[in-house]
Amino acid sequence: MAVADHGSITNAASELGISQPAVSRLLSDLGERLGFVLFDRRRGQLVPSQEVRFLTPDIRRVLELMRQISDVSREITKRRAGHIRIACLPGFATSHLPNVVASFLAERPGVSMTIEPDRPERILEWMIGEQYDFGVTDGFAGHPAVESTNLQLRTVCVFPTGHRFEHLARITPTDMATENIIHTRRDSEFFIELSNAFQAAQVEFDSLVEIRQFTAACELVCQGMGVAVVSELDARKYVSQGIGFRPFAPAVPHRLSLVRPITQQPSMVTLEFMEHFADSLKPYLSTPDVRK
Repeated sequence: MAVADHGSITNAASELGISQPAVSRLLSDLGERLGFVLFDRRRGQLVPSQEVRFLTPDIRRVLELMRQISDVSREITKRRAGHIRIACLPGFATSHLPNVVASFLAERPGVSMTIEPDRPERILEWMIGEQYDFGVTDGFAGHPAVESTNLQLRTVCVFPTGHRFEHLARITPTDMATENIIHTRRDSEFFIELSNAFQAAQVEFDSLVEIRQFTAACELVCQGMGVAVVSELDARKYVSQGIGFRPFAPAVPHRLSLVRPITQQPSMVTLEFMEHFADSLKPYLSTPDVRK
């Protein structure tokens, strides 16, 4: 199209950044392949033949598509384009994850995401079926089709503002002996470890509400219904909403797993997001991560 636009091999060669003989050779080869004359010479100008004029709209569409593909390819290489499918625990979808996603996408205007919250069992099914690129879950016991990075997050005891716990440096099962306790479901690994800590201290666990999510437990604490042991990551989100927190002893970490399908090679931008998300959790880690 450079020759058609300029009517000159010299000007076309200059625009394309190649020699005049190269342009002439390309025109000759293309004319032989198509089987018709591409240009007529009139008054020293190269004028597109009727056949070329007929094809011009299609040629321009193809060139524009090629330009778009080239632009997108460059953006993908720079990790600024693509789509990431994320499955996560419901609590993360409304607490920690939005901030991480916002900071990640702010620098990558060509990247889009799908975020699907659900229970751990469902997230594992999605990873095995390669329906999502990356998952955030807990209670993960391992699977040959799934690669995981297993983290341990610090936990704290949360309580309403003005509670007597504000005067303590740390909170133990003995301190919680007379408190109504809001806790995760009884079949979870975290609840079992927390319950064992109470048994070791010979303190009765006074259960008030059993709930799946740490964020929901924090909401109930904000309403003054009791106290709870949750991840510090979730607790910090509610400090401005009427709760305080202190370290819980003995340490009962929240075990979190970052998972992905092992047979599916993740895109460069997915790998970058996974690293970005893992970095966002570092301030809350109780121990170094363990990779499987």
